[in-house]
Amino acid sequence: MKTSHAVRALNGILRREMLRTLRQRGRLLSAMVRPLVWLAIFAAGFRSVLGLSITPPYQTYVLYEVYVVPGLAAMMLLFHAMASSLAMVYDREMGSMRLLLTAPLPRWYLLAARLLASVIVVMPLVYLFLVIARYWDVRPPALGYVAAFPALLLSGLMLGAFGLLVSSVSTQMENFAGVMNFVIFPMFFASTALYPLWRLAEAGPVLATIAAWNPFSSAVELIRFALYLRFDAASALVVFICLLAFFLAAVVGYDPGRGLWSRRPGS
Repeated sequence: MKTSHAVRALNGILRREMLRTLRQRGRLLSAMVRPLVWLAIFAAGFRSVLGLSITPPYQTYVLYEVYVVPGLAAMMLLFHAMASSLAMVYDREMGSMRLLLTAPLPRWYLLAARLLASVIVVMPLVYLFLVIARYWDVRPPALGYVAAFPALLLSGLMLGAFGLLVSSVSTQMENFAGVMNFVIFPMFFASTALYPLWRLAEAGPVLATIAAWNPFSSAVELIRFALYLRFDAASALVVFICLLAFFLAAVVGYDPGRGLWSRRPGS
């Protein structure tokens, strides 16, 4: 694999993802409206009934809006990852995904390029949401926006790799809709995106244990700590290990000789 060939392939995949996203205006609008609705309505309703004690990385009492914004940023990455996975299932049924994987480049590189392009496309939307959140007095340090970039990128790659894995085991688009309902909502609600872990422990130890082991919780905490100029090493390690595990499993899943594609008609 020559470097020039690899760069051209990455540039082509990135350009295709950007054009597809820009043409899907409804998807762009929903990507911004969804977290803003949660922030403006859900968080405002819970502000008066949910008290938050001093919880790292915060050094004082914070409003619920401040706590929930990192979780909503991670939610944007999660929903985008699942939407990209749905697009891959569609491309596979239409034949364009098979054409991509027959390019004279390693399959792992093509999947990694598609994963990286998907995350790069959604990053401006996440930062736009973080800027708009300042209207609700969610104002992390200015350098926090810079420090959060690696955390957002790593979390987006991990969630995107999970989406790749989900798309590799989905045989039809009809099945994928059910998979999304059984994946997105449990990952989001059974995490620290909306409530701190100690609050979940008060509700029930089982729920707290699930949230503690949920990789999405690690992504949320990694983003939360980075926004306030702190590094959560444990969360970063979990996110990185899950990224490798999900991506390697997706590469095997997309291998027509060894993965699940080998058992599909016409593979």
